[in-house]
Amino acid sequence: MTQVQAQNNDLQLIEKTINYYLDGMTTHNAKSFEKAFHPSATMKWIDKKYEEVNAVEALSEYVNSNDPVETKTFIRAINIAGDAANAQLELEYNTFSYIDFMHLLKIDGKWKIVSKTYSTRMKSAKK
Repeated sequence: MTQVQAQNNDLQLIEKTINYYLDGMTTHNAKSFEKAFHPSATMKWIDKKYEEVNAVEALSEYVNSNDPVETKTFIRAINIAGDAANAQLELEYNTFSYIDFMHLLKIDGKWKIVSKTYSTRMKSAKK
């Protein structure tokens, strides 16, 4: 297999992993997070101060304690270098968007998210 074919296959597998995460966020299916993330994956953000938690536990707790709301999802970019990759995602809600930066590793032949950092972007009020 040529390097281009291998990278295209990896791209499809990475998109599949990312879509497990997006499914979990949009349908509030916590089981999807276990398919997307490595069990020790971290989630990091700043809300007044630096925060860091286990991604699967925190996201599962969030979707299990909140009702799903209409969400538009976008994969903005994916970069692959061998067994490492990163992706920029956007989850758009009515008044804000989450901008996610995912780091993935190919572990035992499967792409897993090992780290998620995110920021919240508020939508500007329409005049």
